[in-house]
Amino acid sequence: MRLAKYLAERGVSSRRGAERLIAEGRVRLAGAVVRDPALEVSDGAPVTVDGRPVGRRPPRLLYMVNKPIGVLSTAADPFGRPTVVDLVPSPHRLYPVGRLDMDSSGLLLLTNDGELAYRLTHPSFAVPRRYLVEVANPPLREAALARLRRGVLLEDGPTAPAKVRRLDEKRFEIELREGRNRQVRRMSAAVGHPVRSLKRVAFGPLRLGRLAPGRYRALSPGEVAALLALTAGKKRPTGGR
Repeated sequence: MRLAKYLAERGVSSRRGAERLIAEGRVRLAGAVVRDPALEVSDGAPVTVDGRPVGRRPPRLLYMVNKPIGVLSTAADPFGRPTVVDLVPSPHRLYPVGRLDMDSSGLLLLTNDGELAYRLTHPSFAVPRRYLVEVANPPLREAALARLRRGVLLEDGPTAPAKVRRLDEKRFEIELREGRNRQVRRMSAAVGHPVRSLKRVAFGPLRLGRLAPGRYRALSPGEVAALLALTAGKKRPTGGR
């Protein structure tokens, strides 16, 4: 197993976080610093991070959180601001699967399985996310929604076509399979409808349902199996995101 994946599956950090630890020279194998995240290691290899042995793979944990506005989608914040990890008490290290902007709310997953988090967020796996959008300048124009369905040109390139459903004169739902920074807000603004509020209501097969803001719940075995099925049998990308 590749070293970065080895660390991620043992809850040390996300896969990208593991790559950073390795690049910073904080990971050793049999006492020697390792800087190659693709180095093959066997189960039970004498790997340490910051001098601490990497333990056995912990049980996989997956939680759904309804992230409130004003809470960061990070594991920690140097300025002491509230994070989604603060919402879920756990003896295991958890980190978010992807992110939601501070001024957005809704469904966010937390896990200790860095490899699964990587697969669920990497664009090559095209996991769908659905958002409820309220615009600042109704009424919604059908021509604008049609542009979202076809894809719009942003400063970082054209977006893929999206599924869009109009709910009323000021609200619509949009489903994306990309994960660019503030993508929904930028797409909506690009068609003349700046966003007033944004809430993620679905991630893959999961639905936020009636989970209250700031609350969390563990995923059921069936929900975990459905998430795993999203990436089962697909080749893991070797390049960057």
